[in-house]
Amino acid sequence: MNQIRSDHRPLYQLVIDHMKQLKASGEWTAGTRLPSENELAKRFGVSRATLREALRILEEEGFIIRKHGIGTFIAEKQVFKGGIEQLFSVTEWIRRTGYTPGTSGFSMRIIQATDEWRERFDMEDLRFLYEITRIRTANEQPVVFCRDIVPVPYLTEEWKEKYESLLEALTNISGIEIRYAIADILPVAYDPEVSPLLQLTQGETMLLLEQLHYDAADRPIIFSTNYFRADKFHFHVMRKRQ
Repeated sequence: MNQIRSDHRPLYQLVIDHMKQLKASGEWTAGTRLPSENELAKRFGVSRATLREALRILEEEGFIIRKHGIGTFIAEKQVFKGGIEQLFSVTEWIRRTGYTPGTSGFSMRIIQATDEWRERFDMEDLRFLYEITRIRTANEQPVVFCRDIVPVPYLTEEWKEKYESLLEALTNISGIEIRYAIADILPVAYDPEVSPLLQLTQGETMLLLEQLHYDAADRPIIFSTNYFRADKFHFHVMRKRQ
């Protein structure tokens, strides 16, 4: 790889650029299984440590996806890539990338509140909650599995007939404006309940975004667990030095 040797940028960055060029040229396409690390290191004329750094960055960018025990592949096109500092509904996330949002497998049932839920929603007299589960699609392809818990007083069972977005429904039905959410992001391995719903197999991972949403009065309104296909979504957070 003489071309890389004559460039003065970090070697791992040159490997990254070259791998992206291979995809742009059509030699590699979405779903292509990459050669072994040894083969790639020899092809690019770099050490395995340099190659691994390049692969690490490419995985973070969503350019490649690793399937444990199977191999490393060129990822399919991502549906969403960007920061999560701003609070959007899943519907809006998908729409902003130019895809058509949709829903399948919708289910809504009433569950009894436990002491844990009463504490989480800070409602001592809370008796019942809605549990809403659904698969969110982008151009009819499943990309997110959503489970939302909402106290019964805030919603009606008919909301889905008029609204695609739960946040929009809360605003129009109850006058509740969600202002912010406290979120945790966790990597999730294969889940026998959720993974098949997103057409994922063993070795394919998900990103779990767990959030408690609050209104302007700092009342907790929705507790949501959203499972995103890791090969379709890539999140980043902007950090500022104080």
